Amino acid sequence: MSNESTANNRHDITVIGAGIIGVACALQLARQGLRVVVIDQHEPGHGASFGNAGHLATEQVFPIADLSILKRLPAMLMDPMGPLRLDWKYMPRALPWFARLLLNLRPAPFQRTVAGIRALNEGSLGAWQRLLQVIARPNLLKEDGSLLVFERPESQPAIEALQARMRQQQVPVDLWQANAVRDAAPQLSEHIQGGLFFERTGHFLDPYRVVCDLVHAAKASGVQFIKGRVEGGHLQANGVSLITDQGHVSSRQILIACGAHSARLTQALTGKKVPLDTERGYHLMLPHEHDRLPFAVTSLERKFIMTPMADGLRLAGTVEFAGLQSPPSMQRAWQLHRLSKGLFRRELNAEAATPWMGFRPSLPDSLPIIDSACDGKVLLAFGHQHLGLTQAAVTAEMIARLVSPANIFQNHGLPAMDAYRLDRF
Repeated sequence: MSNESTANNRHDITVIGAGIIGVACALQLARQGLRVVVIDQHEPGHGASFGNAGHLATEQVFPIADLSILKRLPAMLMDPMGPLRLDWKYMPRALPWFARLLLNLRPAPFQRTVAGIRALNEGSLGAWQRLLQVIARPNLLKEDGSLLVFERPESQPAIEALQARMRQQQVPVDLWQANAVRDAAPQLSEHIQGGLFFERTGHFLDPYRVVCDLVHAAKASGVQFIKGRVEGGHLQANGVSLITDQGHVSSRQILIACGAHSARLTQALTGKKVPLDTERGYHLMLPHEHDRLPFAVTSLERKFIMTPMADGLRLAGTVEFAGLQSPPSMQRAWQLHRLSKGLFRRELNAEAATPWMGFRPSLPDSLPIIDSACDGKVLLAFGHQHLGLTQAAVTAEMIARLVSPANIFQNHGLPAMDAYRLDRF
């Protein structure tokens, strides 16, 4: 297969990465009349986009960690089943990243991070509504809110403090008492004390189907998809040439949107070493569990989320730092079922359940990189940590604005770009 002449003559932008962010960006760029090709070594949507929690998490405006992570470090190293785990064998490689994370928890950078996450999240629901209307599939997203529950009476002050912090960030949130929880989700345990309800959130009935439908729409708009591995690249006078296992692919611009695998190519083309690591996330899909929950429910004490989907109930939410090469610890996925015991009046059915692990791309300030470099030849959209699904549609609009400033999204009040620049590292 010879892609050199094809991409040189027929394509304006090559997107590296066929996850939810790469595909959403490809569709939006094609809608602007650009000729787009997408390259990924896997089929579209088969990375982190396949197994995410499916939660449109607009309420999650705070970084992935706070200063309490210092107290939790021994447990992170010793407890292989803990909600936040650091593989001790990976610790030497992870320490520089964690050091930068701690520096970003100082008051001033922490506030910049919160402002940056909040700006993206505030635009996310509207951007998804627009994108799903474009592909005529608004039914893929249920805009019915989400609930954070607590079980212990001694957790009440923590819940009230979190509510106050959320309101300070103008996140719509209501404190529900136990009877309100029972009315909305009667199959939850009678031990639930109450919770926080976030009305401006929602969940996707099938995250993988979302990617597939976006791919279908992108192809109908002229986007070409190539299955191949990008091995390197270099800048040219009129664009970028990529070296792939299918041959050379050249285009006027490229977009690096390959999630946790984005750092190497970014450094090769821009000269910037990006401190990108991965939160390895797990899920357990329960195919026999339908109609247990009306919306996504998270447990404060147990630290995981349960999302009702078309194919059953998905349990997700643990974080593991072990890099890209270590084999998955699937017992962490099965641990999610054990964590669910006691949350329902009747135990969840795990028959024929399927475990999964994926790589969430994370930067130490919990903000993505959304930017252009090398005189606009290299576009960047990666590092969204566990908010990739939430922020995919708004990121696509921002990338489209970078390519064509006077585009169809100019009146949508998109976030300013400064917080997401490459040169902050």
